[in-house]
Amino acid sequence: MRRTVELMSTAELPFRWRSIALPALLPTLLFSIGEGAIIPMIPIVAGNLGATLAIAGLVAALLMLGELLGDIPSGWLVSRVGERPAMIGASLLSIIGLVICVLAPNPVALGFGIFLVGISTAVFALARHAFMTSFVPIAYRARALSTLGGTFRAGAFIGPFITAGVIHLTGTASSAFWIHIACCLAAAVTLVLLRDPSASFGAVATVRGETGAELREGEALVEQEARGLFQTIYDNRAVLTKLGTGAALIGALRSSRAIILPLWAVSIGISEPNTALIIGIAAGIDFALFYASGQIMDRFGRLWSAVPSMVGLGLGHLALAFTHDMPASVTWFIATAMFMSLANGVGSGILMTLGADLADKKNPAPFLGAWRFTGDLGNAGGPLLVAAVTGIASVAVAAGVMGVLGLLGAGILLRYVPRYAPHVPRRLR
Repeated sequence: MRRTVELMSTAELPFRWRSIALPALLPTLLFSIGEGAIIPMIPIVAGNLGATLAIAGLVAALLMLGELLGDIPSGWLVSRVGERPAMIGASLLSIIGLVICVLAPNPVALGFGIFLVGISTAVFALARHAFMTSFVPIAYRARALSTLGGTFRAGAFIGPFITAGVIHLTGTASSAFWIHIACCLAAAVTLVLLRDPSASFGAVATVRGETGAELREGEALVEQEARGLFQTIYDNRAVLTKLGTGAALIGALRSSRAIILPLWAVSIGISEPNTALIIGIAAGIDFALFYASGQIMDRFGRLWSAVPSMVGLGLGHLALAFTHDMPASVTWFIATAMFMSLANGVGSGILMTLGADLADKKNPAPFLGAWRFTGDLGNAGGPLLVAAVTGIASVAVAAGVMGVLGLLGAGILLRYVPRYAPHVPRRLR
């Protein structure tokens, strides 16, 4: 695709951090709070509707499966309608899915609603990424994207605490879905009421796409990511079958942690408000470490973030596997949840960073799309594997299987990160 970069005619304005707060960070925080509110409750609500522990895990996994499948059309959609309309549309689609969840009479209907929420999450995430690419100057872009990631983790931290309070007042786990509905409405209203971003941000690079349409830089980026996804995967099969396998296992362990903790709480009889409270506190540890992870990667190399994170997540899953039937199982659950959040926090941003390291600097979008899709395969596959092993054996065996995969992933990263993404000391850059 021949790309022609131009500048819009608006006068260039100095960048202000507060200029991205309303159009990008506030809607992201609201959407993330809502998502953080429902994730711990999905297996519990499924169980209340009559699902077995394995089926409850499958319903929860449909959120990640929706995100994976939503990645495919979301790039095309954002490049056609624009970042802000895509985020508004994603919020409205999420509301539809959440209403289905509230009214669901059985686990099948609940799963369909959760699947729609997953699709909307993929569109929203890609649109906000494109927005930051379009409107944040390159000198500020890394810090802006890091802040965006921290905003998502802040939502995952705040959401469960709101859920715990609402469940305490209402007595029903399904009330968590109303929190996400309110957050999606607030995000959509915020975006609708905003003025044209071009007027606020000044000069914005535009690119002519394949159809000749004029696209902003972020819109062109996601259009490129969407175009030829599977061809790009084939062209980069050497790195994606090696280091990409490690990336997929990172995604699998992270998403497994998000699903297996509430499943575990159900299996050992922890109450719904206490489950939300424990997971919320654990998310706070994860949130607190997102900047420290970047410092570790920049100073010591990607390996020092990736491997300890995977070893910690693997050991955390194994600890769960061996403590399910112990008298102090609740204490072990709390300690393990905190430890796994510590391990996950140490690896904050590792997938995005490795993707940026590996991508072609002149045309990074196609590889980044393939890299993200590889990680999302793990995100979807981890919970599905947990559900399958739980159905065949037990949730303790599922935790053990994921723990072994975590240690295997650490070994893959230990071997291939130095080969494909060697660390360059700061003084030599």
